[in-house]
Amino acid sequence: MDEIIVAKFGGNSLADSNQFQKVKKIVTSDKRRRYIIPSAPGKRNKEDHKITDLLYMCHQLASHNINIDEVFSLVENRYIEICRKLGLDLGIEEILNEIKLEIQEGASRDYTASRGEYINGIILAKYLDFEFVDAKDLILFNQDGRLDLEETKRKARERLKDVEYAVIPGFYGADKDGQIVTFSRGGSDITGSIIARAVNSILYENWTDVSGFYMADPRIVENPRSIETVSYKELRELSYMGAPVLHEESIFPIKEVGIPINIRNTNKPEEPGTMIVSDAEAIDTNHIITGIAGKKDFTVLTIDKTNMTEEKGFIRKLASVLESNDITIEHLPTSIDSVSVIVSSSQLDSKLDKVKEEIRIYCRPDNIEAYSNIALIAVVGRGMKNKKGTSARVFTALANAGINIRMISQGFRELNIIIGIENDDFEEAIKAIYDAFNK
Repeated sequence: MDEIIVAKFGGNSLADSNQFQKVKKIVTSDKRRRYIIPSAPGKRNKEDHKITDLLYMCHQLASHNINIDEVFSLVENRYIEICRKLGLDLGIEEILNEIKLEIQEGASRDYTASRGEYINGIILAKYLDFEFVDAKDLILFNQDGRLDLEETKRKARERLKDVEYAVIPGFYGADKDGQIVTFSRGGSDITGSIIARAVNSILYENWTDVSGFYMADPRIVENPRSIETVSYKELRELSYMGAPVLHEESIFPIKEVGIPINIRNTNKPEEPGTMIVSDAEAIDTNHIITGIAGKKDFTVLTIDKTNMTEEKGFIRKLASVLESNDITIEHLPTSIDSVSVIVSSSQLDSKLDKVKEEIRIYCRPDNIEAYSNIALIAVVGRGMKNKKGTSARVFTALANAGINIRMISQGFRELNIIIGIENDDFEEAIKAIYDAFNK
């Protein structure tokens, strides 16, 4: 029993009783799967609702003193049906009634949202005959809402040292006062990573509804090639740029200790999925490009000033203006007399005039222009640095597709190429780049 596998199951993997049965078969097929992290039930079909979305809706209604009975009944019915079909008698109605009362009496948004994972954890623990360990007793947040990883590791090790098999709900923890705090959406991935680190797991399995990681989004590229191995760095780049499957912050707790992550498909457990490893350089690859991902809706602020590069502190002053307005810089391409700041349109739109005026005051530019409706695409691959002409292939593919490139940025390590294009060209650009490396 020395080797431990931590397995996280996503919302689609636990959407109904049939999915619970698949999960049990997977868990019991390997005795090393000792700590299981469930998400809240996801959608059973396109018209269905995620339980977490329903709970957020309940909180919104309750905060405006609107009756939550109709919406909460959808939550109740889902869990009651799962328990009934699995033949479980655990007093689920009483648990649901207590939570409903808490919401009606003004429970916090984080508490309300976390109850999806909490209830699913109780059900899964009963079904697997594992101990239920509440995440609020393991995962500690500081008063500013940030994870206290060191204290969390200590608490988790202490609590789990004598627990052979446990279900630990994902997505949430608590602050030092015991108040529930959640991660951002998809945060069950982070919970699994934290627990894997705390118990020195040999492997962190992340079970979802796809067979690993694909070179491009299947919603854009039909039947994209699957990726057998990806490095932490590559995955970080792709996740940050919107690639689905894994929460971008889930890499940090286990990266430095080298615990591999295996993305697997609950509906096709026989498929090996994608291995995410700390040193993918050691693994032979015939692929120049590992993946292509991107996001829409960026705005580019272009600031012109003669002899800008000779002015000490110019970039610092520019960055300070954005920071004071709580705007994150995504990329910062420069030339001799101009700099372009790429930011999310959602952060900038309501503040654009104010930001431009402050830049004029503090930076005294010759000119400022704003360009909206920009999409960014990241072409990521550890094979690029050993292969000449990769950038040329990307640019040629876009030119042949009639797509105008508005911005180019490439890191010195040649792990990725960032391209800025018009929003309207986003899907066609990804298809064109994919085809250029898969013919």
